[in-house]
Amino acid sequence: MRNILSDYSELSSMQKVINGIDIFLSEPGINKNSRFAIVTNNAAFTADKLLSRLGLIKGGFNLVKIFSPEHGISVRGEDGVYQSNSIDIKTNLPIISLYGDRLMPTEEDLNNVDIVLFDIPDVGCRFYTYLWTMTCVMEACAKYNKQLIILDRPNPISGNLKMAEGPMLDEKNCSSFIGRWPIPIRHSCTLGELANYFSNKKVNGFDLKIIKATNWNRDQIANDFYPTSPAIQNISTALAYPGMGLLEGINVNEGRGTDKPFLQFGAPWINSEDLLQQINKRRFDGINIQPVSYTPIDSLYKNEECNGLELSVTDPKKFHPVSFTINLIALLFSIYPNQIEERAYKTNANPTGGGYAAANRRMPWPLPPAEANANGAGVRSTGTRSPVQRRATRNAALPPAPPQTTPASLSYASGVIECTRPAQFTSGDEPG
Repeated sequence: MRNILSDYSELSSMQKVINGIDIFLSEPGINKNSRFAIVTNNAAFTADKLLSRLGLIKGGFNLVKIFSPEHGISVRGEDGVYQSNSIDIKTNLPIISLYGDRLMPTEEDLNNVDIVLFDIPDVGCRFYTYLWTMTCVMEACAKYNKQLIILDRPNPISGNLKMAEGPMLDEKNCSSFIGRWPIPIRHSCTLGELANYFSNKKVNGFDLKIIKATNWNRDQIANDFYPTSPAIQNISTALAYPGMGLLEGINVNEGRGTDKPFLQFGAPWINSEDLLQQINKRRFDGINIQPVSYTPIDSLYKNEECNGLELSVTDPKKFHPVSFTINLIALLFSIYPNQIEERAYKTNANPTGGGYAAANRRMPWPLPPAEANANGAGVRSTGTRSPVQRRATRNAALPPAPPQTTPASLSYASGVIECTRPAQFTSGDEPG
């Protein structure tokens, strides 16, 4: 199998990327006696391979509290599973889970905090929840008058906006914690850039600072990827995830319960050879596809033999995961109309996997549902769409004759460029 990183190692090593955390630690003039909280996990390291929170303490910063996202501080928590508050064994500081009883910090959580730092590596996909944890933290900081500093990192699957793809989120009907606000599925931005974008579009008038990563080539694919969650263990999986994650809306195993989540898929009723023959007629570039049989030890079809296809990304610059999977799902519907069924996507943020209005009532979002519906700041949903329709609309459309490409909205791309322009300045510049 070809190593997709070999073609990019020379590019990646030309200039060493310096992440926001390392720039922040070396910045002069910071009042280290301020009371800092950090939103982070065990995937966030300094250049010296210290966990970011340990780097702050070593640097003399007065760190008083930690917030953790989905998968917990350890990044080992299973997908969608409740994460409890705890004490950090590395620092003895309290950890407040933002994927437990609440999704955003409360006023009490922030009472003894002056500045909130955010440092979490992302994977460049709309339905990966670290992004939406960041937006909830933005709203909390705006509401309780706290400064938020995003310690930015590169998008590991590239920041080339021409590679952004997928329909924009239907916020009115399909907003949820795997997609709150309108951006494409593969967004091609850093979290800092999206924070700047949303500070212009959604959360105005609060003290936001972006410490951008330097020496990052936007076409670059990460060659030092560290696992960000149990299912995203390597860069190949991250590259496929924006598309293959869409399979979680139908009764096809997406590779969970195996050592190749999102790089293989199957079901007991799929004929691998027939499906391969049909999908090869579409001539997708940048990917190699082979028939596979496997038995997941967990998740959908646990302990049942599944037949399907295995993917290997051969050229990330030519592979469009969302377009590929939209075509794949449409093909599965056409070949197996009597076997395909909708699958509810159950998580801590939405235990039933059903109507998102119910999920909104359960979780303490920044605004009560009535206010949210009035001004558009919170989660809204009619709750009348089927699970596949909801999953499809917030992740990808399922057109009768799907296009070969699903480019992101040009207005989104131009909006990101305009709103994130200040984030391209030096680390000390405030976003405009």
